[in-house]
Amino acid sequence: MTAKLYYFHDPMCSWCWGYQSTWQKLLQELPENIGVTYILGGLAQDNDAPMSDDMQTAIQAHWRRIENELGAEFNFDFWQQCKPRRSTYPACRAVIAASNQDAGVMMILAIQRAYYLRAMNPSEYAVLSVLAEELDLDVEKFNFDILSVQTERDFQEQISYSRSIGVSSFPSLLLDYNNELYRLVVDYKNHQTTLDQIAEVIS
Repeated sequence: MTAKLYYFHDPMCSWCWGYQSTWQKLLQELPENIGVTYILGGLAQDNDAPMSDDMQTAIQAHWRRIENELGAEFNFDFWQQCKPRRSTYPACRAVIAASNQDAGVMMILAIQRAYYLRAMNPSEYAVLSVLAEELDLDVEKFNFDILSVQTERDFQEQISYSRSIGVSSFPSLLLDYNNELYRLVVDYKNHQTTLDQIAEVIS
């Protein structure tokens, strides 16, 4: 019986970035009969206002905690070189637009690297367009798709699905097996924990 692993995320979620190396190890060792579906949860709605000083301080504290606990790298130059906004929806739409060119997963990683390593702001559509160009996508199509009605519809459907099954934190993992959903524990440091959970469900 084929199972499906749902990965609920936001491309600008710092804990998703902290989980990235473990997630890649999990993907490499995942049984071939288990498909993977990425679901965007939508962390922060559209917002053109500058991020408050308190919010900037809080997020930087999250970065330092993740850096210390998980070893993920962060470039804190972002906070001096960019004008932060509490808005991840544009980056989420970019993933969907890139998916139309079979590059959704590549865009997720490109956004993460731009945000956390390159001090670029993926809340800006201009930055997302640059990333699309770097990925050798059809930039004209990408720029159209990212603002299209269909992209927004797809995005809202993913958000609604996340909420309907009670997913409110990212990353989250659910396994769909025999039409039942099993919530898996996200072990940020050891991918084997998730592999063992999956094996227990499908055995």
